[in-house]
Amino acid sequence: MKSAKIIFWVSTTLIFLFEGVMSAFTSQTEMAKEGIRHLGYPPYFGVMLAVFKVAGALVLIIPQIPARIKEWAYAGFVIELLSAFISTWAVEGLKAITFFPLIILAVLIVSYINYYKVYGDKTTDVV
Repeated sequence: MKSAKIIFWVSTTLIFLFEGVMSAFTSQTEMAKEGIRHLGYPPYFGVMLAVFKVAGALVLIIPQIPARIKEWAYAGFVIELLSAFISTWAVEGLKAITFFPLIILAVLIVSYINYYKVYGDKTTDVV
């Protein structure tokens, strides 16, 4: 149980840093704006994406948030990371950087699996 808790918190902290903190600090840089533009998305998409990524990261890292809400955050990150992989693949082709979202997705899956090892199935705690 103790190792599952450590794995959960390490993986969740990494997701919080990559998806939340990095998005909050870098989403409005010229490099990030150019990346969104390069993939063919409108400028507002980057702002919207950053807001949802920060919100989702906070949901995952705050222990008091109900499990059902955490489920939605995990699902949102899966969609976001798979979409990032597919978008980059469609525009850039298969390069090393194309697989970075899948690496983050693997960390997210480790977080999700260990969340239920540590806290059990508490998806019914929200009315």
